[in-house]
Amino acid sequence: MKGFSKLYEDYRALVYGFLFRLCKNADLADELTQETFYRAMSSWDKYKGESSVSTYLCAIAKRVYYTNLRKKTFLPLEAAQGEDKKTQDIADALIAGDRKMTALHMLHHLPEPYREVFTMRTFAGLDHNEIGELFGKSDSWARVTYYRARQMLQKALREEKTNE
Repeated sequence: MKGFSKLYEDYRALVYGFLFRLCKNADLADELTQETFYRAMSSWDKYKGESSVSTYLCAIAKRVYYTNLRKKTFLPLEAAQGEDKKTQDIADALIAGDRKMTALHMLHHLPEPYREVFTMRTFAGLDHNEIGELFGKSDSWARVTYYRARQMLQKALREEKTNE
């Protein structure tokens, strides 16, 4: 148990930050962080060391977050964290006033894994390498999947604009 408290001390801030970027709520991020470490402690014997501890914990945190979302009737969308102009344009469209529900609908109708990769990259701020590790794929796979998701959203937004 002593080793697990060291693990908690070392990775709590990272897991909390990851969850906070997803949910944008300090109290919820704290609660989900606790749940993440509880689940990690309960299933530590299943950790095979094939990925870094931080990747393993973030994968658990991601599942905890999505489980929490399924219990809710809405997905909180806040300011985007995308670094490039195209990503920022899409993120802005996703949170823009009266188009918010339309954009949310578009995002939710992206097929998997595009929706999840886009969400992790844009709203959680994960880099392609981290996303690839979470999916057990390469960073190139994550980069291409993210690019395709962005293209699908841009196309849907253009179509929606022409239908207005």
